[in-house]
Amino acid sequence: MRSLNLTRADAAARSELLSVESYEVEVDLTDGRGGPGSDRFRSRTVVRFSCNRPGAETFIDLRSAVIRSAVLNGRELFPAGEGNNYDDEVGLTLPDLQSDNELVVDAELTYTTTGEGLHRMVDPADGEVYLYSQFETADAKRVFACFDQPDLKARYTLTVTAPENWVVVTNTAAEQSPADGGGVVHRFAPTEIMSTYLVALIAGPYHVVEDSYRDEHGTIPLRLLCRASLAEHLDSDRLFAETKEGFGFYHREFGLPYAFGKYDQIFVPEFNAGAMENSGAVTFLEDYVFRSRVTGYRYERRNETLLHEMAHMWFGNLVTMRWWDDLWLNESFATFASVLAQVDATQYTDAWTTFANVEKSWAYRQDQLPSTHPVAADMTDLETVEANFDGITYAKGASVLKQLVAYVGREPFLTGIRAYFTEHAFGNARFDDLLSALEKSSGRDLSGWADQWLRTTGINPISVEVAHSDSAITELAVIQGPAAPGAGELRTHRLGVGLYSRNDSGELIRTARAELDIHDERTIVADLAGEPVPDLILPNDDDLTYCSVRLDDRSVATVLDSLEDISDSLARTLCWSSLWEMTREARLPARRFVEVVSRAAPREPHIGVVQRVLTQAQTALARYADPDLAAATGWKTFSHAMLEAARAAEPGSDHQLAFLTALCACPIGADQCRALETLLDAGADEAGLPGLVVDTDLRWTALTALVAAGAEDSERIDAELTADDTAGGARRAATARAARPTVGAKEEAEQLLLATGVDAPSNAIVRATLLGIDLPGHEHLLSGLCERYLEDVTALWAARPGDLAQTVAEGIFPSWAVDTQTVARFESVITDETKPAALRRIIAEQTADMTRALAARTVDTAESD
Repeated sequence: MRSLNLTRADAAARSELLSVESYEVEVDLTDGRGGPGSDRFRSRTVVRFSCNRPGAETFIDLRSAVIRSAVLNGRELFPAGEGNNYDDEVGLTLPDLQSDNELVVDAELTYTTTGEGLHRMVDPADGEVYLYSQFETADAKRVFACFDQPDLKARYTLTVTAPENWVVVTNTAAEQSPADGGGVVHRFAPTEIMSTYLVALIAGPYHVVEDSYRDEHGTIPLRLLCRASLAEHLDSDRLFAETKEGFGFYHREFGLPYAFGKYDQIFVPEFNAGAMENSGAVTFLEDYVFRSRVTGYRYERRNETLLHEMAHMWFGNLVTMRWWDDLWLNESFATFASVLAQVDATQYTDAWTTFANVEKSWAYRQDQLPSTHPVAADMTDLETVEANFDGITYAKGASVLKQLVAYVGREPFLTGIRAYFTEHAFGNARFDDLLSALEKSSGRDLSGWADQWLRTTGINPISVEVAHSDSAITELAVIQGPAAPGAGELRTHRLGVGLYSRNDSGELIRTARAELDIHDERTIVADLAGEPVPDLILPNDDDLTYCSVRLDDRSVATVLDSLEDISDSLARTLCWSSLWEMTREARLPARRFVEVVSRAAPREPHIGVVQRVLTQAQTALARYADPDLAAATGWKTFSHAMLEAARAAEPGSDHQLAFLTALCACPIGADQCRALETLLDAGADEAGLPGLVVDTDLRWTALTALVAAGAEDSERIDAELTADDTAGGARRAATARAARPTVGAKEEAEQLLLATGVDAPSNAIVRATLLGIDLPGHEHLLSGLCERYLEDVTALWAARPGDLAQTVAEGIFPSWAVDTQTVARFESVITDETKPAALRRIIAEQTADMTRALAARTVDTAESD
């Protein structure tokens, strides 16, 4: 038996043996006198369950607990105080089960500062304590004794004792009464049937705003919550409006109304992910409460996250996977559905452009790494599951679903989804159940499609061959290459091919388009014969399928010279994507990509695309360009272009903010330092940036750039933190301190990341510190960190395992040391089975990126010869 790293086999055996009826969970969050507890909390759980083989033995999960008592069917499992000797890895053994069983476990458990289990944070602004739970994949066991796997669903009744001024949130509504020892007892109604990972507990003096959503299905109470010190920044009107748009769309398209009563959305501190879909109590990264001005792109991404979590209320919460093999189905569907909802029901009608720009870029990178896996992955245990919350599970899967919708049609797809929800509501299902519903609704045999797309790896390159006379196409064929990496399959693709030519105004507009299914290596597109020879041929027009677009030579020349002239947002984004993939694949010198970005980004109207390509250009300079060229002229030219673009942008616009922010992520010279110092000390007008709001976060951004350049020091950081003595300020100060351009500052940051015990930083400070270490131009300061990397991460892995160790292992990997010696060193580690598998995966991925960077640098350096 394995409790911490539960195997699929053990989970299946336990599921075959047991049916769980209910949990009654009592949690005391006070210090016994009505105030908040500091280190531990009390948890008492009553579990009622049946066993179909009386006399059998199983186990229940509990982690980092001091057991006061554990009583199974009236018999104490740990007589004479032996509860402290149980093994987390094995779990709590339950012998000699009866047909119907009752287990009562009384324990003390530990708060965390890592974003797992029940996370505790003290707000530096007012000293208040805030708690929230995070149980996915299997951390409910950190709060109460449970069978912590998705297919052993049950009802939960929570009772929580908390300080008097606290708001307490779980999955249902509550009644309150005074507690005997001080504080308030919150008694929550029983939940609907659901999985352990969807149980929620949020507590603290949260600020609350209320509203409701009403339609023909009834009324859904709505609440928004955040820390009291962030209340002034909570844009509740906008968030409630977007929430109502989401419910309207999903009620209309999914056929079944929302099933979990009320709907709370809580913005919580120090969260590891974007959000978590707890039934009726969704938790969000509180960075989505914008305390300073952000671009429209950030609002669009927040809206996508909001709709993603809401889609989970049906896909994942109402109908749940049996085991984590179908994790992809939860996440891919929510990602796909959120973009569909954005396009149909919100102001973000060009959300598929952002999807092509963000999600697909993530998927392409992940699918080219040695750790790539089929969309429907083989999840043998929890460690494997946790490693696969990645670009395949989310972004490639969503891309494949978009292809499936193109293949079967939108209405047949949604008809099948509605039937699936109806048949499996409040139960567990497998992908085969969904596939069966879609086959019935579409009339297509999808078994072959599923094998091609879900059980293989890699990307098919798609290109075109064109024969033409002086002015017209005589034959156009789509060429499909074998999927790589992997077995090299050809797949069935439903795709579009678009022809783009200049109009009288100089714009590149679509003049013809054909849509067809391709199956083979070469497919003739008969509908485009006779069309005038275009300036640009775009395979995968409208981004229907998942592939690597390879433009022909004429089209590449057009894109390099005139990408900004393409009138259609999605087509233009696909061309940006194609150039970036060419750069990553060492088919385009990095300097050419940076040149196009510098020229075309100021004319790109889609702010999300602007921010994405600016980041890609910085990556190109830092990793893919000839390092001598980058140091001598590349960064200087690009940073100068960013400042000029910010000054030329419309005052107060998103573009102005985006270009200045990009400048602050570059190594800056004397001219840029003077501009940023003027911005901080005299204001935007004096800096030549009229209309720019120099708010709290922009001040930190500019200051960190100056610190990294050696133009400001720790005293200025301390002064800024005194003015912004908040959790956000503490994070920004941590980044700025790590950005100081000295070996000592980097070593200080390293020691902070590796600290354990009472000195260990929170997960939020860890992530913030990592942002300031590996900065362009600081490579020469990091050689010691490179040498100590393996020793550092191995020690941290043992002391603070889990998400935090993985974050640090990835964040301090010496990706700045792009050379063959570093690659050889880490290639030997990848095969060392004495190292944890998840660590070896991180090193394998980072080493593969370094190998790619070496190839790109070779191509870019050849341009100088």
